[in-house]
Amino acid sequence: MPPPPTSKPTDSPLRYELLKRDAATGARLGRVTTRNGSFDTPAFMPVGTQGTIKGLLPDHVAATGAQVVLANTYHLMLRPGEKTVATLRGLHGFMSWPGPILTDSGGFQVFSLSDINRVTDDGVTFKSHIDGSVIDLTPARSIQVQNDLGADIIMAFDECPRADAPPEYQRQAVERTLRWAEACRAAHRRPQDQSLFGIVQGGTDLDLRDECARRLIEMDFPGYAVGGLAVGEGFDATRAVLESVTPGLPQGKPRYLMGVGFPRDIVMAVAAGTDMFDCVLPTRNGRNAYAFTATGPLRLRNSRFIADAGPVEDGCDCYACRHFSRGAIRHYFFASEMLGPILVSLHNIRFFQRLMADIRRAIGEGNFDPWRRTDPRAALGPSSAEPGEPGDNVQTRMRTLEAREEPT
Repeated sequence: MPPPPTSKPTDSPLRYELLKRDAATGARLGRVTTRNGSFDTPAFMPVGTQGTIKGLLPDHVAATGAQVVLANTYHLMLRPGEKTVATLRGLHGFMSWPGPILTDSGGFQVFSLSDINRVTDDGVTFKSHIDGSVIDLTPARSIQVQNDLGADIIMAFDECPRADAPPEYQRQAVERTLRWAEACRAAHRRPQDQSLFGIVQGGTDLDLRDECARRLIEMDFPGYAVGGLAVGEGFDATRAVLESVTPGLPQGKPRYLMGVGFPRDIVMAVAAGTDMFDCVLPTRNGRNAYAFTATGPLRLRNSRFIADAGPVEDGCDCYACRHFSRGAIRHYFFASEMLGPILVSLHNIRFFQRLMADIRRAIGEGNFDPWRRTDPRAALGPSSAEPGEPGDNVQTRMRTLEAREEPT
């Protein structure tokens, strides 16, 4: 099982400790403490869309080194419903995860399904992908759902426009995001238990991003996220946004980059001063026989692995690598055995947790900059994920699949 809470703040439901700054970059070593325990930063949060990290037991997830996990407001609101989750001891009891949990606002899922939503200044109207019922999701409703779910960190409801949205719409989306952030603060009924983060939007317009960040900082949230990236704008544009916005966010509060991503993206964002990350890639790719390794991805359905007795990755200490061969795992996929997706998902989460531990170690030892220039994992990006596809579209496609909850 996940480790028990290690410490609790006495006043605020969240405390961020900045332990060390990297001298050559904006990278930060820190710790976030919540009512349900602490996690070290920079941190990667496995995604439990439906209240579970797909295919994995909570103690297996904890054994990878994960200290905090994410659950999805949109999906849990629709099924089984936030009131049911609250009755079943809230998310911590529902997920059997006693450590820190973060819930997103549901905004990305709604806006990524653009064929079924209508946006007004009051909120979003959409059709349930489960039964077709029409649902209104407002800032107050998003916060009420998250209050009932009971996560330690909850997110303000924001508008997440497409990367190619025209400048006038990006401006309109930022104004809505700011109004909705105020509405979320007013609707928050559990400020002593849950910490509400604001979300910076603005597309790739650096001035608009900076304005959004400044006005959110004036609202004095316990933490801040950067949203609306990894939606097709490209690596260089993402880096430009983060290098512009992140240094201006409060030094004494955590900074969260939503929905990212590949190791290359994470290392770049850490260098810009980001503390928290989440992405569906480790488990979604794992369910499709795609294994992350330091030398590049392995597609374990490939026939060259039929009689391969080696582990998924030499030197990895995960359960899959310690106990199973590549050949056995390949067989499980072709035999439609559940163990195949389970083992590769487990390996992938451990890969990301080892990466984060090494990032934290490098910052602590004062050599993060040379580490990121020499460690091969720091160069692993979407261009290596899907040959023949535009590199940055891979992550966009994965996030859209996550929103739609496709079965594969």
